[in-house]
Amino acid sequence: MVIPHNPEYIHHTQGKISSSLLREMVFGLEDGMVSTLGAVTGIAAATNSQFTTLLSGFVVISVESISMAVGSYLSNKSEKDTDDRKLHEEREELQQFPEDEKEELFEMYVDDGWPKQMAKDMALIASKDKHLFLREMAYRELEIIPDNGDYPVKKGAVMFVSYVVGGAVPLTPYVLFPIQEAIPISIIFTLIGLFILGIFTTKFTKRKWWKAGLEMTALASLAAIIGYFVGQIADSFIKH
Repeated sequence: MVIPHNPEYIHHTQGKISSSLLREMVFGLEDGMVSTLGAVTGIAAATNSQFTTLLSGFVVISVESISMAVGSYLSNKSEKDTDDRKLHEEREELQQFPEDEKEELFEMYVDDGWPKQMAKDMALIASKDKHLFLREMAYRELEIIPDNGDYPVKKGAVMFVSYVVGGAVPLTPYVLFPIQEAIPISIIFTLIGLFILGIFTTKFTKRKWWKAGLEMTALASLAAIIGYFVGQIADSFIKH
């Protein structure tokens, strides 16, 4: 069937990145920019030393990117291990109590709004294919999607790269400009980066681009303000 062109017709395309990987990417980029900006702004304001600021920035990015990647890996590994255990238990139940599980699947279809006869036919068809049976029970009963391809190592790698890229945004001006010029340029670069990141998320969320960009910028820029004032306070204590 050919669907006529209609500007109001919505075509749901398959994205090249899953929602879980997108979450790791956005989290890494945002945290990399915000944490690094807060640290280098405070250090630059307190020390007025370009070398110290750069060294501190590289240390922050190195340590935090690894920490975030490891944290992402371990948390997702724990979640995956838990899901694997649930799938193993469900697989055993399907083998030992196939009729009970088929009846349970039928009831879930009915609860979802399917007509009873169709739900009965669907449950019968699913029960004859052990892989389909497991997928249906895992999705509907356990809310798990087996073999979705989002492995903990991949998520950890995405987090690591995203954090490094994000951290490079506020740190780069300190490489290119004198420290007094680098401070406002770093803040501006980061605010622009956060705004662009907010716009990027609208590709998947379909929110208004300006609203998402402003929200991301406004919430995340608090770190720069806090970092700057903490640096000023520390500077006043050092001088006195």
